[in-house]
Amino acid sequence: MTSIYHHLGVDTIINAKGTATRLSGGTMPPEVAAAMQEATQYCVDMTELQGRASEIIAGITGAEAGCVTSGAAAGLLLGTAACVTGLDPGKMNRLPDTRGMRNEVIVVRSQRNFYDHAVRATGIKLIEVGLADRYSGAGVRDAEVWEVADAISERTACIFYVAAAQSQPALPELTRMAHQHGVPVLVDAAAQLPPVSNLKRFIEEGADLLVFSGGKAIAGPQGSGILCGRKALVAAALLQTLDHDILPQQWHPPAALFADIELRGLPQHGIGRSCKVGKEQIIGL
Repeated sequence: MTSIYHHLGVDTIINAKGTATRLSGGTMPPEVAAAMQEATQYCVDMTELQGRASEIIAGITGAEAGCVTSGAAAGLLLGTAACVTGLDPGKMNRLPDTRGMRNEVIVVRSQRNFYDHAVRATGIKLIEVGLADRYSGAGVRDAEVWEVADAISERTACIFYVAAAQSQPALPELTRMAHQHGVPVLVDAAAQLPPVSNLKRFIEEGADLLVFSGGKAIAGPQGSGILCGRKALVAAALLQTLDHDILPQQWHPPAALFADIELRGLPQHGIGRSCKVGKEQIIGL
């Protein structure tokens, strides 16, 4: 069968790598494509749609709330922005200028990776801690909880944690300490599915915000992701990606995210406006 790519002069490939974005990710099940096709036939209020998505994501992950993002990297940017600004529309309007805000994000040095550019894009400064002596081939140690604690200051917005088999310190120990200091933990679990149990594991281990890719093992749209966690933080993240070209009195926030939240104003288009996700991606995921 001749594909649409043939008509464009683009070669199709046998993807033996998996869900790598550079190879266009995986393939979607027919029912996902059908749902996206149906979604495109109608118009909806995107805020209301994200509110319903939040309820579904919360039920699946055990988080207080969630939203669909335009990929895992977008989730990292929005999650970091939420930790910096909270629900303050004035701070949202000023990003990536973080002067006068909590603008430091702590990360274990051995967890640094190319994807944390999305975290830095909010205007924060990464504070690296620990020394991964175990990578020398002779040592066995990596960063410890007390080292992360020592890096916490009045400028700390959050702790960024990359979920992987080799990541140290253990997430439950880290979140326990962070919460004692009133500091949220943002967990990058983009590729940590399967197992399915991980959908709830990281929230159970104390993650305040959690990011999954929607286009990997979940087999949703390639340009989709999940950001879930504490309701106030998810609400702050969503506010910084929605289209706010509307009079404040005409905006109707979904109860699933804003029932107990009072905003002193509606922000302008936020730093995550470029991370726009379409109704088709939300429905497909």
